[in-house]
Amino acid sequence: MKTMTTQQVQELVESKQAIHLIDVRETDEVAAGKIPGAINIPLGLLEFRMSELDKASEYIMVCRSGGRSGQATHFLDNQGYTVTNMDGGMLDWNGQTN
Repeated sequence: MKTMTTQQVQELVESKQAIHLIDVRETDEVAAGKIPGAINIPLGLLEFRMSELDKASEYIMVCRSGGRSGQATHFLDNQGYTVTNMDGGMLDWNGQTN
């Protein structure tokens, strides 16, 4: 499984690169703050909403600590998507949130 640190993801966000972040936390968790531009698809709904994702795009998966996003990364990778897990999750995130 491909991984990135929160610092690496923060550098991508701050450089205004076109990246696709998927936050797999529950909606109440996301309401407390998410990375700007991240799309919320709770882990339990990912199987049903993966048709919204483009297999030609690369995705970075985010959650609270890295566990659920790791599960999401493994699942989507097995479905043929290009995905990377953000290690440490939002607990390690020092960048901007909204």
